[in-house]
Amino acid sequence: MSKKIKVGVIGVGNCFAGLIQGIEYYKRRKRLQPTHHPPASRAPKIIGLMHQKIGPYNFDDIEFSSAFDVGKNKVGKGLDRAVFASPNLVNWLKLLKSKTIVKEAPVLDGIGIFVENKINPVKNSTSIEKLEKEVEKEIKKTGTEILVNYLPVGSKIATEFWARLALKTKCAFINCIPVFIASNRKWGEKFERARIPIIGDDIKSQIGATIVHRVLARLCRDRGATIDRTYQINVGGNTDFLNMKEQERLESKKISKTEAVTSQLDEKIKPENIYIGPSDFIPFLGNKKLAFIRIEGKMFADIPFSLELRLDVDDKANSAGIVIDAIRLAKLALDRKIGGPLISASAYLMKHPPTQFTDEKAREMVEEFITGTSRQ
Repeated sequence: MSKKIKVGVIGVGNCFAGLIQGIEYYKRRKRLQPTHHPPASRAPKIIGLMHQKIGPYNFDDIEFSSAFDVGKNKVGKGLDRAVFASPNLVNWLKLLKSKTIVKEAPVLDGIGIFVENKINPVKNSTSIEKLEKEVEKEIKKTGTEILVNYLPVGSKIATEFWARLALKTKCAFINCIPVFIASNRKWGEKFERARIPIIGDDIKSQIGATIVHRVLARLCRDRGATIDRTYQINVGGNTDFLNMKEQERLESKKISKTEAVTSQLDEKIKPENIYIGPSDFIPFLGNKKLAFIRIEGKMFADIPFSLELRLDVDDKANSAGIVIDAIRLAKLALDRKIGGPLISASAYLMKHPPTQFTDEKAREMVEEFITGTSRQ
């Protein structure tokens, strides 16, 4: 059994740029370590990784074997060059020359009106059916076994296209955006029948607004307090936030983020007393994301309290820190011939999983899945 995990990426944007450059960063750090390694129990923890190893798989076992995009300045280029092409902003370090060439993907609904002039998409010169065959051929030729969906928010038709291709090519599917596939019963059953694993939906950042908001909401519940009103306002300066200025593309995103927080509470908050979602695009912020969270409620003797928090993070490092685990968990499922939505991985890593759990419980479930004491 090959230890390499062959991954195909759908959307060579900022999120993926952070993932591939981050893996290279850790590889270089590993090469600088002394050749004599202490026992695993005494090995130094690698900062930024939730799991240095998952089953037999280390972070440097991930290999990007195929890539698909719609940007004219990315299609046809080697992956090592495409990740630095405009409008990408992640530029942490140079990459070694890659044999993987970015192939043309169908545009479908993947480009919003606000980002079209920044991305300059290809005009698909062939039919969707023919393009699908070309993509299928590339996946099979490269031995790709896991597809990571990094399309822009609102790409429902395009995401369903790639979900069907994952089923057709027997690739595990990691859905990083809020189009409901893993959490949709019909889609989940399709992956289960095909014995193909899927993790989704909508990536939950490593230290992001939603995970922090969830933990605070759970804290209030566990300490006997109520939450009467709350908001989470997010702003950023990359194409992700520019794309989300188009309100029609935001419906599932708001549902995903809101349910991720309210799932931690026993009592529902009235719709008019909660707002969670992307709020605006501020160009000079670049890949920086600012989140503003406020909670108002009551504690002992109905005495009111309020809490405010400002979070300042790099949006793309946040995503990469989660996907690096999702890939290895999907590979474990492939090795064990487990199909359908991976309940534990989805609950721990995604905002809108098939079933919500507390983050503490979801982490326990993931550890049980890694050790093989649980199949889900």
